[in-house]
This record gives sequence, structure tokens and C-alpha cells, in this order.
Amino acid sequence: MPETATLVDLGRRVLRLEAEAVAALADRLDESFDRAVRLLAGARGRVIVTGVGKSGLVARKIAATLTSTGTPASYLHPIDSLHGDLGIVGEHDVAIVLSKSGDSSHLFGLVGSLQRRGVPIVAITGDVGSSLARVATVVLDGSVAEEACPHDLAPTASTTAALALGDALAVALLELKGFRREDFAALHPAGELGRSLLPILRVEDVMLPPGRLLPFDATMREAVVCLARDRGLAMVGKDGRLGGVLTTGDLTRLAERDPDFLGRSVSEIMTRSPKTTRPGELAAAAVGTMERNGVIVLPVVSDDGQIKGVVHLHDLMRAGAV
Repeated sequence: MPETATLVDLGRRVLRLEAEAVAALADRLDESFDRAVRLLAGARGRVIVTGVGKSGLVARKIAATLTSTGTPASYLHPIDSLHGDLGIVGEHDVAIVLSKSGDSSHLFGLVGSLQRRGVPIVAITGDVGSSLARVATVVLDGSVAEEACPHDLAPTASTTAALALGDALAVALLELKGFRREDFAALHPAGELGRSLLPILRVEDVMLPPGRLLPFDATMREAVVCLARDRGLAMVGKDGRLGGVLTTGDLTRLAERDPDFLGRSVSEIMTRSPKTTRPGELAAAAVGTMERNGVIVLPVVSDDGQIKGVVHLHDLMRAGAV
């Protein structure tokens, strides 16, 4: 069994070989890369990305990176494409085909179909003289001096090189298209990255109009209608100012103890000092108020007590405040 120091040396060798492979790509990059980026940018459809084996795994990642940076892309398995999945390919699409050898027999059924449909092909291959390179519209040289595998067999440096070329295409594309930080955030609404890029979310960005304000002498029959219409919150007040609220929880508890509750006045039942929020308050702070008080909706009032709207937990969640 190798000593620890030897294993560390092996790890360093792999990292250096792969770093050198990527650095060599930069030195070889030429006008073919410019042509590839412009071809992809001009696609009126989507980008189809494909490859076999380890190249297929890299293709999946490239498709995901393109999609998340403003270029719609889909991974297509070359074998499944011949059994119905070819239906996702449109006449306005462009394809990126990855293959180390450029001569994989598993690819050419799909490549032939792409050619028959007139779909331009950007090839990322380790052999610029291969069969794939000869039929491609643009060829990107993804060759490496050697694999990091000690037997020079397992795809290691070559897949790293292909992945780096895919990233280079995606970044050049987003620059060419003018893809902004705000666009990135819009495509990542549920992630920390997206939330960190979005403008600060405030209650006024999410709140809904207040709906009907019940008078103090209204009956619970009228309140039931408001509760159903206004998503579980009925507000009571006068001249646009809040005097109290009723919730579906209040209604449920009242119905359990008083079967004749519909004729009772809302002023008997309502909470007179309800929890509220302000239009300019951070949406996250409103969520905190809800959590601490066990409610899912809050009236939104101005500093002088005027009702401005209502905000619901579900809307805050959809907006990314949770």
C-alpha cells in the first residue's frame, strides 16, 4: 500500500496534469471559438448537447450551465435519441457534440439525424481529424497530451478539458448576449445565489390590496364572506384605519362553542390589537413576525395607521423571502 506522502504526490500530479491540459487549451483557442460562440448565440431554437459515456456526463453539465446563463439547452442521449427522443430537436437548434476520439459508433446515428435536419454542429473533440470533426460546422480542439490516469486510459484530463471549453462557451455567450446579474437572479429564484443578487425584498413588493373593510357593527355572517374572499383575514375599521382583525382560526373556535355565531357582532370577536407590518419593512422581517405569532397573514399599515394592504406567507415564500 502506498505511503501517505506518495498518495499526496499522486494527487498533485493529477491536478497539475489537468491544469496543464486546460492551460494548453487557452493557448490553442482561435477564431473557431469565435465562430462557435456566434453560431450558438444566433440559434433561434435551443442548444442540443450530447456525448457518450463520460463525455455524456460532461455534456449534461454544459447544458445545465448554458441554461442557467440565458441560453436554453437540453442534453440528448445519443442512443435514446434514436428511440423517440430525437423529437426534441427543432430545425432552428444548434448542437454541441462531445467525443474524445471523434469516432464513437454510438454517436453517429444521432449525428446523421442532425445533419439530415440541417442542425449545425459544434464539435468538441480530442481529434480534429476524426469523423466527427469532418462533418462538424465548427471544431474546437479539446485534445490533451495525456490523461491523468496512470494507464492513460480513464477519461480524466480530457473530460476536464471538455468541461472547461463548455464553460468558456457559456461565459462568452452570456457576455455576447448582455446577460445581467438580474437575469441570473431571475433564473435562480430559490437559491442563495439568486436571492443574494435580487434587490432587497420589502413587504410593499409582495402585499395585496386590502379588500373590503368591515364596519364595527358588521355581523359574523358578513365576516365569513370576507374571510372566504380575502384569503383568511377580515379587517375591521373605519375611515381606512384598522380597528381589529378576524381570522379563519377565530371563526373555527367561535363555531365550535356557539352554533348561532353568524348573528354576533364582529367587534365582540375580533382581535383589537393585531400584529401588523409596514410597507417598507423587510419581507424577511414580516416572515419572522408570522413565525413568532403563529399567523400566516398580516395587515399592512402605514405609520399613521392607514391600511395599505395585506401580506400572506405563501406570497412571501413564492417571492423568496423564506
